[in-house]
Amino acid sequence: MGTQVQAQTVLEWADLQAGISWESNADIPIFRQAVFAPELLALEGKEVIVTGYFLVLDGTQSVYLLSKNPMASCFFCGNGGPETIMELEFDEKPSFIMDDLLSVSGVLRLNADNPNHCYYRIEKAIALSL
Repeated sequence: MGTQVQAQTVLEWADLQAGISWESNADIPIFRQAVFAPELLALEGKEVIVTGYFLVLDGTQSVYLLSKNPMASCFFCGNGGPETIMELEFDEKPSFIMDDLLSVSGVLRLNADNPNHCYYRIEKAIALSL
């Protein structure tokens, strides 16, 4: 009897930045539709690991992001683009605070056309502080 082991893919922010381009969306002019590179499309629905800074987006502390940069220099402050953040979906509320450096594992989801979510999302997120 054999056992198949699937390793998680470690994604670097450079992979995420290089793996996306955009097209204009006539239906939603302020939202650009994402076009993902074949390498990222192959990871859709797969377990990945990404390291970045933990951000809390709202006052109720229910919207979480992982960012290439800490809050003071993140995408929202003009340092980078929307490919430098990803949504995190935890099963339980995490105990981390703003700007904690984390490695997060979970299922990668790519969002090409929903303006209510980030282009990258991690479902079933499990985070480890560094």
